[in-house]
Amino acid sequence: MGFFMDNILNIVCYLPIVGLIVIMFTKRENENTIRWIANITAFLGFLVSIPLLTSFNDPRFISPDGYRFVFDRAWITQIGANYKFGIDGISMLLVLLTTLLGSIAILSSWTAIKERVKEYYAFMLLLQTGMLGVFMAMDFLVFYVFWEIMLVPMYFLIGVWGGPRKLYAAIKFFLYTLAGSVLMLVGILAIYFYQYSVTGIYSFDIVGFQKLGFPTDLQWWVFLAFFIGFAIKVPMFPFHTWLPDAHVEAPTAGSVILAGVLLKMGTYGFVRFSLPMFPWATMHFLKPLLILSLIGIIYGGLVALMQKDMKSLVAYSSVSHLGFVMLGVFAATPVALQGGILQMINHGISTGALFLIVGILYERRHTRLISEYGGLSHIMPIYATVFLIMTLSSIGMPGLNGFIGEFFILQGTFAAPGLWIYAAIAVVGIVLGAAYMLWLYQRVMFGKLENPLNKALPDLNMRELATFVPLIILAFWIGIYPSFFTKYLDEPVNAIVERVRIDYNKTKLADMPQPAETGAIR
Repeated sequence: MGFFMDNILNIVCYLPIVGLIVIMFTKRENENTIRWIANITAFLGFLVSIPLLTSFNDPRFISPDGYRFVFDRAWITQIGANYKFGIDGISMLLVLLTTLLGSIAILSSWTAIKERVKEYYAFMLLLQTGMLGVFMAMDFLVFYVFWEIMLVPMYFLIGVWGGPRKLYAAIKFFLYTLAGSVLMLVGILAIYFYQYSVTGIYSFDIVGFQKLGFPTDLQWWVFLAFFIGFAIKVPMFPFHTWLPDAHVEAPTAGSVILAGVLLKMGTYGFVRFSLPMFPWATMHFLKPLLILSLIGIIYGGLVALMQKDMKSLVAYSSVSHLGFVMLGVFAATPVALQGGILQMINHGISTGALFLIVGILYERRHTRLISEYGGLSHIMPIYATVFLIMTLSSIGMPGLNGFIGEFFILQGTFAAPGLWIYAAIAVVGIVLGAAYMLWLYQRVMFGKLENPLNKALPDLNMRELATFVPLIILAFWIGIYPSFFTKYLDEPVNAIVERVRIDYNKTKLADMPQPAETGAIR
C-alpha cells in the first residue's frame, strides 16, 4: 500500500498508457479483445483514482504547501525543470471527473466504432493520460508537455472517426488550440526568466511562481498571453467558433470527452494560474472579462435556440454554460469561485450525458435533425426518463447538480462589490437554457410518433444504461448534498480569493506577495 499511495498520481496518469501498449501488441483482427482491454483499463483507471478522494485529508499525504500526494523528482536540471505531480481539492475533483468520463466514453464506443478499432482505442487512452497530466502537473514545463500531448489524439479522433466535415473541424481545432498554446508558452518563458532575474534560480515550479509578486506591467502582458491560450480552450466568446464544428463532427465519445474534460482545461488554467499569479492584472481586466462571459452566456443560448441539429444545439449550450463558469471565476468571491469550479464538474456530467443521449439516437437512425423525431417517449420510455433527468440537470432544476452551481455563481457575483448588474443580466441565460432544452425535449420525445423509421427503435440496452447510471447518481448527489464536494474546494478557493481580492479580506493583505513595482491595481 505504501508504494501504491506514494506513486498514486503516476499510476492514475499512466495506467491508460499500459492499456495502450497492450492494445498495440494485440492483433488488429481481434476487435472485441481490443475493446475489452480498453474498457478494463479505463475502468481500472477510475477505481485507482478513488483513493485520491478517500485519503485526501490523510496527514501523511499533505505537503507543507497544502498539496496532496506530491511526487517530485529532478528532470531536466540544466533548465530547472522538475517532474512534479500534486493535487489540491480543485484538481482532485477534475481528475476523478476525467477518469469517470473516460471510462464512460470508451464504454459508449463499443458498437459505434467499427473501423480502425485498434487505433481508435489507442488514441482514446493516450488522450486520457494527456488530460490527467494537465490536472496533476505542478511544474510548468510538465504542464505544457501534457497540454500539447492532449492535442494530438483529439485531432485524430475528430479527423479520422468524425462526420462528413471531419477534416475541416479537426484542422480548425488543431490550429486554434496550437495558436493559444504558443502564446501561453511565451508567457511561461517570460515569468520563467523574470523569476531567474529576481531569485537567481531557474525553475518552472508552479507553487514558486504563485508566491512570487510580478511587476504590474509584466502581469498584464503575461495575463493576456495566458488569457488567449485558456480562452480558446474554454472557449470564451469570441474564440468559440471551433467548438460547434469540433463537437458536431467528432464521434460521440470524442464529444463527451471534449465537453466533459477538455473544455475544463481552459477554465482550470484561469483558476490555477491566471488568478493567483496575476491578481492585479485580473482586477484590471475584470469588467471586460465579465462582459465577455455575459456575451457567451446570452449568445450561446440564443444560437442554441436556432439549431436544427441536436448535437449542434448541445454544443452551443456549452458556450453558454462555460460563460457561467467564467462569470463565477472572474467574480472571484469565495462563493462565486466555488460555484464556477463546481459548475465545471456539473457541465461535464450534464453535457457529457446529453452528448451520449444524442449519440444513441444517431447510432440507431444516423441523423441528428430534430425534425426527424417526435413521440419517442412512446417506444423508448427508459431513454425518455434519462433524457428528462439530464435535461433538467442542464437547465438547473432544484434538486439536481446544475442548480447548485448556477445558484452559487449568481449569489457570489451579487455579493461582489459593484457586480450585481452582471449577475442580473446572467439570469437571462438561465431562461434561455430552459427554453432551448425543453424545446428540444418536447420536439423529440412528445407528440405523435409519425415517422415510420422511428417506430421500431429499441430502448436503451444494459450497456447503454450503464453509461448513464453514474452520471445520474452524481447529478442527484451534487444537487442534494453539495457540501460533500464543496468542502474540498474551501481551502484552495479561499487562498485564491485572498490573493485576487485585496478588498475582500483586508486582514490577510500582509501575507500577500506585493508587486515589484508601484502602480498596483486596487
